[in-house]
Order: sequence, then structure tokens, then C-alpha cells
Amino acid sequence: MAAEMMKAVRLHAFGAPEVLRYEDVPIPEPGPGEVLVRVHAAGLNPPDWYVREGLRNMPPELKPPLPLPLIPGTDVSGVVAALGPGADAPRFSVGDEVIGLLRFPLALQGSAYAEYVTAPAADFAGKPTSVDHAHAAGLPMSGLTAWQFLIELGHDHPSPFQEAQHRPVALDAGTTVLINGAAGGVGHLALQLAKWKGARVIAVASGAHEAFLRGLGADEFIDYTKERPEDVVRDVDLVLDVVGGPDSRRFLRTLKRGGSLYPVYFGEFDEAENAELGITVSLTQVRSSGAQLAELVRLVDEGTVRVALDGTFPLAEAGAAHERAARGHIQGKIVLMVA
Repeated sequence: MAAEMMKAVRLHAFGAPEVLRYEDVPIPEPGPGEVLVRVHAAGLNPPDWYVREGLRNMPPELKPPLPLPLIPGTDVSGVVAALGPGADAPRFSVGDEVIGLLRFPLALQGSAYAEYVTAPAADFAGKPTSVDHAHAAGLPMSGLTAWQFLIELGHDHPSPFQEAQHRPVALDAGTTVLINGAAGGVGHLALQLAKWKGARVIAVASGAHEAFLRGLGADEFIDYTKERPEDVVRDVDLVLDVVGGPDSRRFLRTLKRGGSLYPVYFGEFDEAENAELGITVSLTQVRSSGAQLAELVRLVDEGTVRVALDGTFPLAEAGAAHERAARGHIQGKIVLMVA
């Protein structure tokens, strides 16, 4: 009997957004401990375009195999359509609305750009009841990244990026946090989590995002197109640099002795310099966690955290969504609408 088919976006070669092809593929079967989810929306994240490009900027020793063809994407919001063996108790039932960060980082592609997807039941949490599928799909990877950097790592898996285990600093009313790249997916959620813990937050972004970020609770705003935060800020306790990269080192001068700098993406630092300044530089790699995602869902449903959308695109226009991401200056999340 022929397999049932679905629509999905696949890569048959690595490259620019035009390599994303909308086509028919078989609906996957859930394995032991997995659920099959009918996808209503899929969130975009930086690993999606890194995979699309073949992880060309990743060090060879860290680069996992990426067999083609593949379906990219890791974030979904949808409805449980079927249960694999051992997945029926006690987490979910057919018809439950769920969200998840799928199989990350064990698989850099969770096959989320599709009408159906399978993943371990443990990767999912119940969907927030207070928001639609589009907003819910914007939460998993960005929310879990912010949570695992700032609130609780929640696992003891070794990091491929550093020997020491990442340990979030305690945030409270006596803590000042600077967030660079505060308007993006991770940044705008991290800002809200820091405020939830009582911290004072300095948000760094371009001027177009000032009203948005102040509306989320930012105590101070710096327009990086007009002044460099490292020239005007001193004695903060923690810098979360969502932009990361080689320039992350410039934030060392903004920190007080005993402070911490968390670059979300690769940075270039001198350990001797960090030690001399008394600064802890630490990073980690986000991991799927239905349990932590459930905590974020609770905060969304309470109104403590909200997910902002930069825009939505039909699944068939995934290439256009990637082109929008490449232009930068994103406010919140970009989401693909599936059904």
C-alpha cells in the first residue's frame, strides 16, 4: 500500500534560500516513545539557515553529518495526531495541542517545515491556551535558549563549546543585565525573563525597536546606531550578548569585577584577560526540554511573557521567510503557517 503523503519543505542541496523546495513527501511514522503531530505553525531560528547553508561557518570537528535530502526546522505548534508505542501515558492524548523544540541538538534539523512531524514526547509541552499557533510556535527554541542561559540549565550534558558547565547567575532586584540584540527572538524573551526575576535591564538594539522594548519592560535603551554600549555602560552584573561572534569581547569593559558575559553564539576571548578582569565568560547549547518549555508556557498564559511576531509566511514560501531573516533587524519571531 502506498504511503500517505504530506507537503514539506526540503533541501536537496545546500545554499541560498532558493534551495528550499516545497514538495510531497511521506508522512512519518512515530517510533517508540514518540508522537506524531499535525503541524499548524513552525518557528524560524538561526540553525535553520545554518543548516540550509551546510553549516559552512561551523568548525569541522563540531559539524554533524547532514544527509540530503532533509527537512529543516525545529520549532512547532500543532495537534497530536497519533502516538507511538509507549507514548500514550501519561503525557499526551490524540487531539492535544502541543509545542516543542524537536530533537535538538542531537539533530540540527527536527523536520519541522512540514504538515506532520514526529519527535520524542519528552520534547513537547502543552500549547499555551492564551495564544494562537503562530505565537506559540515562536516560543520553543528562543524561549529555551533564554531560559537555559539565564534561569536554569536543567541538564548535565557536556557542552561542545567549553569544558566548564554553564551555571546561570542568580537574578534579582540587585542585578543589572545588559541584553545586546534585545529585539530578536531570544533577546525579547530574555528581557522578559530577567524582568520576571526582578532585574534591571538595559536593552541594546536599533532605534526602531525602542518603543517595543520599553513596552516589554526595559529600564534603559541604547540605540547602537548612535552610541556604542561599551562606551557608555559600566558596572553591570551580566551581559547576555545574543549577537555574539568576535565582537562580543568588547562588552568586557561594561562589566563590574565578578560579573558575567554570556555570548549566545561563538565569541573570541582571552582566558588570561577574563581572569585578570575577574569576569566569567560562559555559554552553552540549548537542548530540547518539554519540562522547561512547560514553565515558559505557564508564564505566557499568566501574561508574564509574550511572544512577538515579526511576520508570518505560508509554508510554501519558506524561501521568502529565510530572505526576510537575512535582512536582519527582526522584531520578535518569524513563523511559517502550515495549516
